[in-house]
Amino acid sequence: MRFIILAAVVFALPLLGMAQQARSNGGGNGGSKLFTYPYTIDDLPNGLRLVTIPTDYPNLVSLYVVVAAGSRNEVEAGKSGFAHFFEHMMFRGSENYTPEQREEIFKRAGADTNAYTTDDRTVYHATFSKEDLDEIMKAEADRFQRLKYSPEQFKTEAKAVKGEYDKNSANPFSKMHEVLRETAFGRHTYSHTTMGYLKDIDDMPNQYEYSKQFFQRFYRPEYATIVIVGDITQARALDLTKRYWGTWQRGSYKADIPEEPAQKEARTAHIPWDAPTLPYLAVAFHAPKYSDSSKEMAALDIFSDVAFGENSDLFQQLYLKEQKVDVLEADFDHKADPELFTVYARVKDPAQVTYVRDAVLKTFERYKTELIPQAKLDATRSRTRYSFALAMNSNDAIAGALAPYIALERTPETLNRLFQTYQAVTPEDIRDAVKKYFRAESSTVVTLATKGQNLSALGGSNHNEGGQD
Repeated sequence: MRFIILAAVVFALPLLGMAQQARSNGGGNGGSKLFTYPYTIDDLPNGLRLVTIPTDYPNLVSLYVVVAAGSRNEVEAGKSGFAHFFEHMMFRGSENYTPEQREEIFKRAGADTNAYTTDDRTVYHATFSKEDLDEIMKAEADRFQRLKYSPEQFKTEAKAVKGEYDKNSANPFSKMHEVLRETAFGRHTYSHTTMGYLKDIDDMPNQYEYSKQFFQRFYRPEYATIVIVGDITQARALDLTKRYWGTWQRGSYKADIPEEPAQKEARTAHIPWDAPTLPYLAVAFHAPKYSDSSKEMAALDIFSDVAFGENSDLFQQLYLKEQKVDVLEADFDHKADPELFTVYARVKDPAQVTYVRDAVLKTFERYKTELIPQAKLDATRSRTRYSFALAMNSNDAIAGALAPYIALERTPETLNRLFQTYQAVTPEDIRDAVKKYFRAESSTVVTLATKGQNLSALGGSNHNEGGQD
C-alpha cells in the first residue's frame, strides 16, 4: 500500500516571483502536523521552484530535481516511453560536460546519484558533501538546459531501453502490471506503463528528431522543482539556483491528456506464461486522483490498510491460516489523474485462484455495509504518523519522500493538509467511498499462470505478447 509515506508541494501562495517565499514553522507536534521540518519556497521568474529544507544532518546535502513529466504526458500515438528514455539520456553528456567529465565530478564528490521515472514524474537525485554543491549545481544545470547527444548515442541508448524492457517482461509481475493497465484504461495515457509499448520501443532508434522535441517540451523550468535537503541555508541554495538556473527559458507546451471515460463493464484478461511460475492475480477498480482535501481518497487510503494490510482479516485468513497465498497487498498510488486501486496476490495452488479472487471481492463487498471500528481507524492513523517519522532518517530519505508530492503539488505543506484530511475521515466516510468506487462494472481482473494450467473458471481472453494497437 502507498499510504502517505511520501510528501509534496502546491502553489499555495500567489506567485510573486523571486521574492515570494512560503515558510513552515516546523517543530510543532500538533494534532495534524506530519511534516515538521522547516522549509522555504522560492519561485524564480522563469517558473522554476526551489524548496530548501535545512536539517541537522551535518556536512551532507541531497539534491533532487523533480520534473513533473512522466509516461502520463506521452499523448502521441507511437511515441510512448520517451519520459523513461530521457532518464537514460540525461547521463550521456551536455554542451559543457562530456559523460566522463560529469562522472568524474560526482566521483570526486563521493556522490550517490541516480534517477527514476514513473507515470507522473522523472526524478534526478544525488547526495554528497555540501562543499561540492556549487560544482554539482553547475553541472546539473548544464544538462537540464543544454543536453547534447548525437544520433549514434541516441540509438545506443534506445537499444539499452529495449534491453531493459526485455528484462522486465521476463518478470511475471511486470507483465501482469502491463496487461492490467492496457485492459483497465482505454483512452488515458495510464494505459501504458512507464516503459511504453513494445512496438514504440522497437521504433525508438528511428525517433531522434522527435526525442529533441520531447526534451524541449518538458525539460523546462515550469515543469521542474529543485529540492535541496541538508546542511544548507536558504540564502546559499537560492544564490546557486539563480546563478546556474536563472536564465533557463520557460516553455509553452502543455500535453492534452485524454480523460478516461467511466468503465461500464467488468473486464478480465489472462496471461499464459511460458515458464513455470506460481499463478498471479490482480483485482482492480478505478479510483480517484490525488487531492489533499478529498475525504474519499483519504478514506480509500485508510481502507487499503484496514482491509488488505498485514493486520487485516483477509491477510490473516489467506496468508497465515489457510496459507493459500505468499503475496497479498493493496496498491493505490497517489496520481495526478484517477488511478487504479489494485489488490495483488500470488497463489500457491492454481486450483485456488478462483477461491482467492472471490475472497478479495467479498472483502470489498463486506465493507460496503460494515463500518470499520473507530479504534481500528484511529490505530491506522497513528501507525501512519509513526511510520512516516521513522522513515525520515536522512537527507536523502526526506527528499525522496517529498519528491512524488513535489511533482503533484509543489509544496511540502500538501502532506500536512493530507494528514488533516485523514484525521477527519469517519467510518461512514470509508463505507461510502467503498460503495461508490468498488462497483462490479468498474472492475478489472487479470490472471497469469503457466501455460496449460486451467484457470478457465475465471473467464477472460488470453493476452498475446506485444504492444497495444
